[in-house]
Amino acid sequence: MQRLFSKIFAIAVLMNALMLMNAWMSSPAYGQSLGDIARQNREQQSAEDASGARPKVITNKDLPQDPDGDQGSRAALPAASPAFSNADGDRSAQQRFAEHRFAEQRAAQQTKRQILAQENRMANLQARIDQINGRIHSVCGTAQYEGPCNRYQARQLQRVAQMQMQLDEQKRKLDQMQEAARHAGMRSAVYEP
Repeated sequence: MQRLFSKIFAIAVLMNALMLMNAWMSSPAYGQSLGDIARQNREQQSAEDASGARPKVITNKDLPQDPDGDQGSRAALPAASPAFSNADGDRSAQQRFAEHRFAEQRAAQQTKRQILAQENRMANLQARIDQINGRIHSVCGTAQYEGPCNRYQARQLQRVAQMQMQLDEQKRKLDQMQEAARHAGMRSAVYEP
């Protein structure tokens, strides 16, 4: 009796599993193909293009660097420019011009600060190199031609050589920053302070 019951139970479970698998395979709910998804996405984009309602994308460039300081400095901008004054009083063109000019001024100031900071780093590195060279020369005479007097001087000479390589890299970086400022159309007062 127990054997008969287990056989019937096993057959019922197998039939149930076959029916579920058959239902699952015949229904489209198991997933979409990549082509269907791409087609739906294309249709959605064409519908957005047809309606003319494109979403506005805001990037980090659109956001002010200093939200608190930005409000006061915008108030100080000139409201109108003679280049854009017309009989209709087109305020939006004047505002765009003023905002564009303000953005250019901020970019020029930021570039000038970066270049000055780079020049200060280079000056500090050069001063450290000169200081170490002065200490080596005062102890041994001319260490450049005679070589180091002891291990400490040898390590100091290696350190000077590494610092000189860093200084050369900093000079290349400064040249790149100045060249980028020139290509951006900034005045020489910005990139040669």
